[in-house]
This record gives sequence, structure tokens and C-alpha cells, in this order.
Amino acid sequence: MAAEVEESIYNLIPKPVPPLVKPPRHTSKFNSSVRNEVIQTKSPAKTMGPAKVNTGPEEGYLRKNDRTLPEKRDFKYPNSDKRKPAVPRASDKPLMGTQSNKNFVSTNATTAIMSVPRKPVAHYVDTCKGQKHPLDPSGLTPHYTNKSDYGILPDYIQQRQKEVAQAQAEYDKYIEETMRQGALLKVSDDERKEILAGLKKNWEQLHHQYQGLSVVTDTVPKKARKEHMEAEMKQLEQDIAMVEKHQLIYLTQETR
Repeated sequence: MAAEVEESIYNLIPKPVPPLVKPPRHTSKFNSSVRNEVIQTKSPAKTMGPAKVNTGPEEGYLRKNDRTLPEKRDFKYPNSDKRKPAVPRASDKPLMGTQSNKNFVSTNATTAIMSVPRKPVAHYVDTCKGQKHPLDPSGLTPHYTNKSDYGILPDYIQQRQKEVAQAQAEYDKYIEETMRQGALLKVSDDERKEILAGLKKNWEQLHHQYQGLSVVTDTVPKKARKEHMEAEMKQLEQDIAMVEKHQLIYLTQETR
């Protein structure tokens, strides 16, 4: 290809590095305004004071052997009228507090005898070395059973019981009215037990036949007989559960 560089021994000669040309230095356009602001707000000797201080006349300074001292004056504390009183001396015996004829020994003894002893804090020990912990936050004390409303039925349960009792009373009233008209016949307790015993006996006979079926249901008749027996057993179980659940059973004219 024409674009490729041909091999040459001159290519091994190091070539001089071209000088790095830096871009022009950035100059802020606010440079002049900031400089003028600094000059305007600047004040000379603002913190350190002036470079030269005007001194007073030489006569105002003491000489080498001059012993002239200022006039002596009595010292006095400022606000001396507001100072606290001095500490009493050891020889002074000031009266401490109010004098009283109360017998504190007998009073304290009477208070100790008449006071109710404090109840000790309950603890429990969980190690063999006797390390104890407070018993109340441990969950071992029956706080819930000691509540004032413990064992009392909630309002919504009481309301539900009233509604159920009212519905049962209305149903019993309807049954009595229907029986009075001769439309229903009540099944006695002996008849209910006899029906229940017959249902259980039928289920046992059917279950005995079911146990005698072949384990392998490889034909259509075997499969159909097994499904039919399972359906009959399930229906008998539902009938038994219904009779055991209801103590009162009524028969209509159609079921007699």
C-alpha cells in the first residue's frame, strides 16, 4: 500500500522533540475591578499600627538615678460596699440556724418504727455464680393475667353471641310454628341414634369391600367400580358428619 511507510535504517535515528507550545495564560475580565476594590478598601497600618510612633518630650521620662515616686495613696477595693462579710474567727461562736427544742433522736426512731418497709425487688438467678437480673422485664411474671380486664369477653364477641342467640331463638320459634301446623316431623333421639348407627354400619361394609379390591386397576371396570365405591364412602362420611353435628333433625312431608 502507498500509505504505509517503507522500512529504512534512517527511521532508527531519534528525531528531535518539537517544543511544547503552551496556550495563552488566562486573564480574568474582573482583574481590574477586583484590584481597584482592594485598593479602595485597604487602609495602611490597620493591624500592626504605624511604623513610627511620635514620642513625648524627654523631660517626661525618669533618669538613671532618679528616685522620684508617685504620691502614696490608701488602697481601696472597688465596690467595697458590696463585698461579702469576713470569715468568722476561730474564737467567735456564731449561732448556726434557728434554735429548736425538738428531740430528733426520738422523732427519727418513731418514724422508723411506724414506716412501712420497702418491698424488695424481685430478681432471678441464671448462672451458677449467682448473677441476678430484674424479674419484671424478663417475661416470667404474669403481668397479662393480672390485668383488670383479663378473662372478660370483648364487646364484639358479646355482641356476636347475642346475635347468634337471637337468630337461634327466631329459628326455634319458626320450627315450633311449622310443627304446630303439621308441616314438620321431629326425629326422636332414639331414631337419630339408629340412623347414625345404620350409616356407620353401611360405611364399614362398604369399606370392607373396598379393602378387598385389586391393587392394580388395569381395566376399565375395575377403575369404575373403585371410583363408585369411593364416591359412596365419601357421601356416607358427609351424612354421618351432618347427623353428628345436628342434635335436632326435622323431616318435611316430602322426606317422610
